[in-house]
Amino acid sequence: MSESLTECEPTAMSEPVVIEPSRAGGLLGTTKGDSAASLDDGIADTANESSEEESTGEREEEICAHNEAARSSEMSAVPAERGSTALTEKAERPNSLSVPAAGEPGLWTTRGEAEVKLRMGDSGLSAEPPVTIHQVFTSAVKRFGDYTALSWKDGQQLKRLNYREYYQTCRAAAKSFLKLGLERCHGVGILGFNSAEWFISDIGAILAGGFAVGIYTTNSPEACQYVAENCKANIIVVENHKQLQKILQVEDQLPHLKAIVQYKDALKEKRPNLYSWAEFMELGQNEPDAPLDAIISSQKPNQCCTLIYTSGTTGQPKGVMLSHDNVSRSRQLMWTALSTISHVRLADATVSQEVVISYLPLSHIAAQMVDMWITMRVGGLTHFAQPDALKGSLVNTMKEVRPTAFMGVPRVWEKMQERMKAVGAKSSAVRRKVAAWAKDVGLHNNMARMNQSGATGQTSLSYQIAKKLVFNKVRKALGLDRCTKCYTGAAPITKDTLEFFLSLDIPLYELYGMSESSGPHTISIPEAFKLTSCGVALPGCKTKLHNPDEDGVGEICFWGRHVFMGYLNMPEKTEEALDSEGWLHSGDLGKQDQNGFLFITGRIKELIITAGGENIPPVPIEDAVKEAVPLISNAMLIGDKRKFLSMLLTIKSNLNAESGEPEDEMTPEAIEFCRRLGSKATRVSEITGSQDRAVYAAIQDGINRVNEKSASNAQRIQKWTVLGRDFSITSGELGPTMKLKRPEALKIYKEEIEEFYKEVATPSTPNDPLPK
Repeated sequence: MSESLTECEPTAMSEPVVIEPSRAGGLLGTTKGDSAASLDDGIADTANESSEEESTGEREEEICAHNEAARSSEMSAVPAERGSTALTEKAERPNSLSVPAAGEPGLWTTRGEAEVKLRMGDSGLSAEPPVTIHQVFTSAVKRFGDYTALSWKDGQQLKRLNYREYYQTCRAAAKSFLKLGLERCHGVGILGFNSAEWFISDIGAILAGGFAVGIYTTNSPEACQYVAENCKANIIVVENHKQLQKILQVEDQLPHLKAIVQYKDALKEKRPNLYSWAEFMELGQNEPDAPLDAIISSQKPNQCCTLIYTSGTTGQPKGVMLSHDNVSRSRQLMWTALSTISHVRLADATVSQEVVISYLPLSHIAAQMVDMWITMRVGGLTHFAQPDALKGSLVNTMKEVRPTAFMGVPRVWEKMQERMKAVGAKSSAVRRKVAAWAKDVGLHNNMARMNQSGATGQTSLSYQIAKKLVFNKVRKALGLDRCTKCYTGAAPITKDTLEFFLSLDIPLYELYGMSESSGPHTISIPEAFKLTSCGVALPGCKTKLHNPDEDGVGEICFWGRHVFMGYLNMPEKTEEALDSEGWLHSGDLGKQDQNGFLFITGRIKELIITAGGENIPPVPIEDAVKEAVPLISNAMLIGDKRKFLSMLLTIKSNLNAESGEPEDEMTPEAIEFCRRLGSKATRVSEITGSQDRAVYAAIQDGINRVNEKSASNAQRIQKWTVLGRDFSITSGELGPTMKLKRPEALKIYKEEIEEFYKEVATPSTPNDPLPK
């Protein structure tokens, strides 16, 4: 192994950046949003409409980036060599991590104040000098100081912060945290929806020597208490009165807590050590710079700066310790991967500013990497969506902002797909035919490009006509007319959804990684992507498959400088994740093709092991049922330690705009599906209450088709039921990124599941005769 292990010395500080104080009123600005076609125009309705059709950065850094991009571009011609190593020998996993000698940093730690050895390489990205978050930020300020960094809507007014103001505000917040008594290596919990204050609190906490700790807004008071106590939070920043109440309920169980800051809305009550955002920012205004600068100067790249708490789908969440190098290295890895191919190059703001929308939970590593760190690398602009983004307002924000890059979890893409299908179904027959023709052209051309089978046909007359009549209009209706980088990740996505968007000339590029790998480990790019594959390993990273079976499927393991430090105060859990050689074991099952493309096939802990001993990955079967029966929103396979498989099903329904809870009324697509069956149902209760014969027959027919393709009888679905409402985050079945929380769902629907496996009465039990 060429990687060497190095211990970091305190970061050598470059000359201090002299930044003028923010001008009075400089944070505010107004703009008039561009008008955009409503999504309700649909796909088919656009068919007959007309269509519209050197950097100021440091020269030395540009040369390095150019050289690295050139090397990466050469490697991209042979995807298998793009830093990805597939080791498929059946080696036994080392039992535990090697313990470093006393006083010597090792590959891992569970102590917040400790250091680790970095997985340095001999050349390329893995050999680059490590840096701290402060160095990353000051570099961005030097290059992009006057460019807008953050923007958001306050009522009808658009507000902005440029990079220089952003940096100064983070420093001011850091001094306020110190004034409130933030101690080194103690947490600053952040509980609220995405906002400028969220970013400022996060970076301010890091600069002040604390840990930035995002807390999911859907957490209960008890869950908030666990995270805050685990990270020894001195300060908790909350969004509003609702989130404040959670902390006040458990305040007496937080011995390290010194202050609470509320960044939105006026305080409804005055309490000791409770501050509004304005009061908080005022605290450090007259504090000297020297103490903060001393803390910043003492920080090392191999020390922890951020804690990402897993969503706790299998017990209490674990605090993933990420170092300065983890965060900045993943940012650099992502940048290099995207710079490899000109079609997806993230442009410097000096050329053309990238724009992203922040709406996914910032407590999740994917949102932090895209919204905060990768965007900062190129001087991009992050615009904050409205808090009800996932309840319906996201598309309106997209049409106003018109992002150049967009990251969506699978459910977001599925919702767009459902809405477009519903609108398209109401179009005239002519427009539906034109749209269907265009989608055939789009799918054919993009599949050819994906398979690299000669000419892609992107300049063919049919493609150009389809683009003018349909593709451009669909993109405009979605707010994606400027977007050249559409990504999906954080949960599995179905082939049907991938093909749907591919047919509309909107390829969705899959990312794969985990909190423990500081975000992405593999990525798909335009010149190297395959349907249902999450791409190849990022440059400087390695992949191996542990104990592969006869089909080449094994546990996916990671190596690289993006691998986390360890779980805070959890040595046993850390030893489960990292083996003695330092490989991160993901718990995911996958396989690689001859070109290094990674395909996820399941998760070890999610494997269903039937009473007969058969190992069954549930996700492929669940996806197949949803594809066979478009009415189905969620499908959950049951059968662990059981004699046969059963399934819980939910029907696509509208979400309440206020609460986010699924309603009884079905989506237009679901209603249209029922109409085609001859059912007049418009509500879920109408189907489940009477066990609608037409709908239930269609579901059974779809499941029969799935069963016919099963690899064995043990993988056939024997029983199923339709639940009275869809899964949701608030009711507990889905996690923050809308990923199924199986343990929670098993508890919630325990009675329904037990009903599947009740012993059928037999004639030999006279007191319990067989039902008719």
